[in-house]
Amino acid sequence: MPGKQAMPLGQIDLPVTFGYLTNYRTETLTFEVIEFHKTYHTILGSPCYMKFMVIPNYTYLKFKMSGPCGVITIGTSFQHAYECEVECYKHAMAIVASRELAAIREEVVEEAPDPKRSTGSFEPIEGAKEVLIDPSGSKGKVVCIGTMLSSL
Repeated sequence: MPGKQAMPLGQIDLPVTFGYLTNYRTETLTFEVIEFHKTYHTILGSPCYMKFMVIPNYTYLKFKMSGPCGVITIGTSFQHAYECEVECYKHAMAIVASRELAAIREEVVEEAPDPKRSTGSFEPIEGAKEVLIDPSGSKGKVVCIGTMLSSL
């Protein structure tokens, strides 16, 4: 995340296996553990590439490495890459929305009225005029209209 600094909580050594049951390779990699809200569970970078002697091909979304029974090719599809990108976008938007919601909650809490506080009574304000709703009717219902309204 640009502009953000992360301090590692520690390191963990985990075995990582690439390949299939008939041709696979396992190496132990050291991962830095950080507390970040990101879509990645792990990032395999240069240390992984060097340990496995991987040749990444970003155009075809493939990894190639030597295995005990020949070349191990790990790949994916453009559809899967697109689905991962969409998932990353949704996750990022959820993080942004949660931070915005927290900021809005702080503002609203400060401005929210106290529900236990008395807000006054329904007394007519000064300059109010009582007008009969139906002058021809015998019920005599009235409404109060303010006389100090603007001309708009």
